Amino acid sequence: MIPDATGRVQGAPTFDICFSPELLPLYDLGGRVAVVVDILRATSSIVTALAQGVTHLVPVSEVAECQALAAAGYLTAAERDGRQAEGVDLGNSPFGYLDGTVPVHGRAVAITTTNGTRALHLSAAADEVLVGAFLNLSAMADRLRQLNQDVIVVCAGWKGKFCLEDTLFGGALAAQLIDAFDTTSSDSTLAALDLWHAARPDVAGYLLKSAHVRRLNSLEAHKDMEFCVRENEYNVVPVFREGRIELELMRGGTGHSPAPLASQRRTTSASRSAGDGWRRAGFSWPGCAPGLRSG
Repeated sequence: MIPDATGRVQGAPTFDICFSPELLPLYDLGGRVAVVVDILRATSSIVTALAQGVTHLVPVSEVAECQALAAAGYLTAAERDGRQAEGVDLGNSPFGYLDGTVPVHGRAVAITTTNGTRALHLSAAADEVLVGAFLNLSAMADRLRQLNQDVIVVCAGWKGKFCLEDTLFGGALAAQLIDAFDTTSSDSTLAALDLWHAARPDVAGYLLKSAHVRRLNSLEAHKDMEFCVRENEYNVVPVFREGRIELELMRGGTGHSPAPLASQRRTTSASRSAGDGWRRAGFSWPGCAPGLRSG
């Protein structure tokens, strides 16, 4: 599709961004695909979990609900205010699914987090609810092109407030779809695109100003941020449907391969710039996250 003089792709599906779940009542989700994003860290962990062989995840609202599902054979993952809850197997770090401390392959997981799981449930009125992260950015863009429906990115935010990293993801996704979607009719999308273009040379360095990054750094979780800003580690698209999150089945009955794109690793400019930003801040940038091949 070719944009007109205003930059709008005529007849294309729309691309919008909701900066907080608190704003969702202002949007009609019917007929749209919702892409729920909580970069730090719920959706990054969900994408990683499914890529590492978790069969499905059940997002619940309360820690007690999560713990109750252990009796049905579920692993339990729960976080509140950035910390792992008491009495569960996992927290909200993607490394919980990578470091081998808790074997996850072939297991189902009950999960509850401060922001991400709430955003999933609040988006349930959409035609499809997909789970996005920088880790599956290109796979998500490919899937949205296939679906060819209006899209709304639902940013989980932090306790109902705007979050910089979730909005950056919205801008990054819009940038990948700019030739096939109307990304100019929404001021939210235009703002996110501007933020993304400003941040892209050094995403991690840019995010050092983020309140949520500072909050998690105070919990000594900076390694998680290093990982969560990597682009295209995994070729998976999780879908939230009928109360569970699992890998999306593609047309023709085949699913996204859960193998990491890192197995064909090409170090992206975003990954390199992310490392530079974290090194300048005094943090290490591991050559390869635990559980991933450096390939």
